[in-house]
Amino acid sequence: MNPPIRVLLVDDQPLVRAGLRVLMADTPDLEVAGEAGTGTEAVELARDLRPDVVVMDVRMPGMDGIEATRIVTAGPGTPRVLVLTTFDDDEYVYGALRSGASGFLVKDMALDDILAAIRVVAAGDALIAPGVTRRLIEEFAARPDPVRRPSRGLDGVTDREREVLALVGRGLSNGEIAERLHISTATAKAHVARLFSKLDARDRVQLVILAYETGLAP
Repeated sequence: MNPPIRVLLVDDQPLVRAGLRVLMADTPDLEVAGEAGTGTEAVELARDLRPDVVVMDVRMPGMDGIEATRIVTAGPGTPRVLVLTTFDDDEYVYGALRSGASGFLVKDMALDDILAAIRVVAAGDALIAPGVTRRLIEEFAARPDPVRRPSRGLDGVTDREREVLALVGRGLSNGEIAERLHISTATAKAHVARLFSKLDARDRVQLVILAYETGLAP
C-alpha cells in the first residue's frame, strides 16, 4: 500500500481548512501534514514539513498565495501547489500559474472533487476543473504580452510534438488530442511525456504557458 499523500492546507479562513481536514480524516490515502493561515506560514511549513501537495489560498493577509507559491515551488523536489480561487479571481490565477502552481481549484467545488483534484496533482497531472480551466486559458492566451518568444525552448521538438503542444495549450486532454490528431490516446500521452522531458516542464500547466509564450497557442 502506498503511503498517504501529505497535504498542507493554506487558507486564512479556518472553516475552509476545517472542512477539508475533517473530510481527509476519513480518507486513508490523504493526510493533513499541517495548516497555515498566511503565505509566510505556508512557506515556512512547506520547507519544514515537505508535503506532497499544498492547497493554497490566494487572498491572505501579508504575503499572498501567489508570492508564497513562487517561493514554495522554487528548486527541485518541491511540492505541487493547487491554488484556491473564485470565479472573479482570474487575475490572481494568471499570476499563480506563472509562479509555478500546478493547477487551481474553485472554492465552491464539492469537497470530494477537491480531494480528487489533490490526488490528480500529486500523481503529476494538472489543470483542474476543465470548464473553468479552458475559460481561463482562453483569456490568458488572448492577453497581449510583450515577452512572447517564438523560438523559446523548442529546440529538438518535432513538428508533431508542436501540434500536441499547441493543443495542450488550448486545454485539451490526452483523449481529445488523440481524437483531433487521429492517433491513439496512448500515443498522445507519449507525445506529452516527451514534451515534459524535452521542455523540462513539471506538469501540463507549464506546457500551457510555453505554448502561449512561443505563439503556438492562439
